[in-house]
Amino acid sequence: MNQMNTSKQDKKYIGRFAPSPTGPVHFGTLLAAVGSYLQAKVNNGQWLLRMEDVDTTRKVPGADSEILKTLETFGFEWDGKVIYQTEQTDYYQQALEQLIKQSLVFPCVCSRKQLAATGSEIYPGTCRNHTLPETGEHALRLSARDITIEFDDLIMGKQSQNIARQCGDFVIRRRDGLFAYQLAVVVDDYLQNISEVVRGADLLDSTARQIYLQQLLGYPTPGYCHLPLAVDESGNKISKSEGAVKVDLKNRERLLFSVLGFLGQNPPADLTGSSINDIWSWAEAHWDSRRIPSKTYIQPVISQN
Repeated sequence: MNQMNTSKQDKKYIGRFAPSPTGPVHFGTLLAAVGSYLQAKVNNGQWLLRMEDVDTTRKVPGADSEILKTLETFGFEWDGKVIYQTEQTDYYQQALEQLIKQSLVFPCVCSRKQLAATGSEIYPGTCRNHTLPETGEHALRLSARDITIEFDDLIMGKQSQNIARQCGDFVIRRRDGLFAYQLAVVVDDYLQNISEVVRGADLLDSTARQIYLQQLLGYPTPGYCHLPLAVDESGNKISKSEGAVKVDLKNRERLLFSVLGFLGQNPPADLTGSSINDIWSWAEAHWDSRRIPSKTYIQPVISQN
């Protein structure tokens, strides 16, 4: 993998937007896209686009094309070609083998039913003494060391999580043979030289595990910026899994204006009747991450209708 990662000495800002092709763009998706895009722009950096389709069981046919079309309609411009995780599996395998060589990986034959019966949210270490190779159906877990990961999130502030006590041994390759998100995203961010990860606060809890993996694999750790989440009137996160309504492309200007307001940028009222290009021009000239609210959930979210 090192041959693909030649610019680690380069301090140029490189950000990314990494949607999952499991449905259309909704308001929550748009928040992450706008936040990551403007962070890249204000830092004179690149904005890369990645389709996080590693979980092929959740992919919706045509969703990737619809996402790209929506981004284009809103005026987003990305750098380079779109990367698909399903094309990256050789690199995930290399990282897995590196971890196996460090005796950090063990096979887990526990079923979901067995794990649920333990009543613990943290994996109880049932199969920790199992060794590879394992001929039966199994997942691969990463041994969680008793270390505390600390990082300073640009929006959410100082964070701390003990890997053993708060994360536990977590899955890096699933029982069905698919690589887990935690490993895939770490490898992807490394290969693409990502300098800052801007995404929704629903992934804040995953960050310590990802930094742990970065340390074990010898990867540098990017900066992190977790944006507040949009919720509906009931306080539920707006997401594809909750059946969120896709954005209305006919109201793209008003939606972009709403996103800027949600992210604390206080766009002027007279901008509401402007063209999408004029709204982007204002946003790039006035974007200030210090104005983004640190509350994980904000209610009520601005209506899309």
